[in-house]
Parts: sequence; structure tokens; C-alpha cells
Amino acid sequence: MPFTFTPTSLPGVTIIEPRVLTDHRGFFLEAYKKSEFAAAGIDVDFVQDNHSRSVQGTLRGLHLQRAPRAQAKLVRVLEGEVFDVAADIEPGSPTYGQWVSVVLSSDNRRSVFIPAGYAHGFCVISPEAQILYKTTDEYAPDFEWGVRWDDPLLAIPWPISEPRLSQRDERWPALAPG
Repeated sequence: MPFTFTPTSLPGVTIIEPRVLTDHRGFFLEAYKKSEFAAAGIDVDFVQDNHSRSVQGTLRGLHLQRAPRAQAKLVRVLEGEVFDVAADIEPGSPTYGQWVSVVLSSDNRRSVFIPAGYAHGFCVISPEAQILYKTTDEYAPDFEWGVRWDDPLLAIPWPISEPRLSQRDERWPALAPG
């Protein structure tokens, strides 16, 4: 199997490490293989790829699309390094208010799978970063939702205190206590 799948404390959120073949020319890896992912319990159909470039200190998130247009995501970094977060913001969920993080970088070549329903965000900790992520539904702005990056209930220890934010990300509400 060319991948190692490591579950996290949030159901379905999985860290994926590819097998990397290196030689004097560089490296080769399989970033995604449907049959391998399905065998590991990640049996979804990706329909859209998104690619972003951000400078150090940029924080994108925390956001998601709500049902019926909810998106699962497979996130990887092509250049640089990010502190990546998935958070359960679904009231009534047994893991409501919990989150997990993973450092994704072009050096460690990890990916993270985030099932539909979890909020997602990342903070760029290198001079710049390029992120590529697959989604299981197309972008549907009418179903966008989010929560403040510095939500006190989540209390995520982001590696930056004054991030560069979009106007949209500045306006997300805080979570209500469970």
C-alpha cells in the first residue's frame, strides 16, 4: 500500500502519508488513489480541485459548506508549510467544540482528509504556501458557513496572534456553548 492512514481523535479525520520514491532526479509519489483510499474507509467522489497561494501569517478559515452541499476535503501543501485544523462545530455532536491539527508541508508531503460537516482552516507558517485540496461537492456560496478563528470555545493555539484575514473570515460568529 503506497499510503499510511492515521486516524485522529475526530471521527473520519485522517492524516495520510504517501510512500515517496526518491533518487538523484528528485521524487515521485501518488498523492491520491481511489482504490487505496476506499480500502482505508475514505470512499468519496471528488468533484473539484482548489489551489490557493498565501503569504506567511495568512489564516484562512474556519469554514465549511452546510448540507445538502457539504464538502469533504483532501488537503495537501505543494509549497511551504501550514498549521491545518479541522473542528467539529455541529451542535449535538459528541465531539462538538473539539478540533485536531496537523502540520502539512511540502517537505513532509502529508495530506489530511476532512469529512463533510467539519470546519476547516489553516495558517501559513512559512514565507508563503501553496495548498491544493479536493472537494466532494462544488463551491456553493449559499451554503457557506464558518466560525471565528479565535473562537473561545475551540481555543485553538494558532501559531500566530495577529493573522492576515479576509473580511469574510473576520465576520464569522463565535460558537455557542454545547
